[in-house]
Amino acid sequence: MKTEEIKLGHATVGRRSFLVGSSPSRLLRLHLVKLATIKGRSTQRYPDRDILVLDKRFGKYKIGNTPIQRLYTGMLWAEGPAWNSGGRYLVWSDIPNDTQHRWLADDGHVSTFRNPSNNTNGNTFDWEGRLVSCEHGARRVVRHEHNGAITVLTDKWQGKPLNAPNDIVVHPDGGIWFTDPGYGSMMNYEGNKSELQLKEAVYRIDPNRKDGDR
Repeated sequence: MKTEEIKLGHATVGRRSFLVGSSPSRLLRLHLVKLATIKGRSTQRYPDRDILVLDKRFGKYKIGNTPIQRLYTGMLWAEGPAWNSGGRYLVWSDIPNDTQHRWLADDGHVSTFRNPSNNTNGNTFDWEGRLVSCEHGARRVVRHEHNGAITVLTDKWQGKPLNAPNDIVVHPDGGIWFTDPGYGSMMNYEGNKSELQLKEAVYRIDPNRKDGDR
């Protein structure tokens, strides 16, 4: 009878001696490794070597037994991911394609969330679960209400139009902070090319301002 050998690290053992001295869990791991090899993909090892902590202050947020997963492909430029924990879905922007996408955690389904989206870039959710987005094409920051309406939070500063709001976050005090570089107004690829009338800056929308204030 032909004797099969299995290589473990630098040692080679016979198949019979390996089976006798192996636990069910060890055999299962070996089986999974073999299946991964047959399917032509590498075995996942934890922690994922591609998850890097560049600043040690963020080390506590790293989950050691989870891998990087590819959720969707086919976009020109994906940016601005925002997670809704109540609905268990992820929203993000494909800026050049003028589209927002949504991924559902329940079944992994991806659908078009909004198109056109005014070349939306950054997204976030406020403390009432409403989506807040930066629109390159319209040079404004908007909030999507629960009833489907859109509220323009700001589109100008000191009477001049914003450049192209980019990244955004909501503070626990209700204030909304966003960046306003010029990327989305420098060319038509990710917005509408037009003159920049303001110096690039970071702004805060006061949660206590009166309605209609900009």
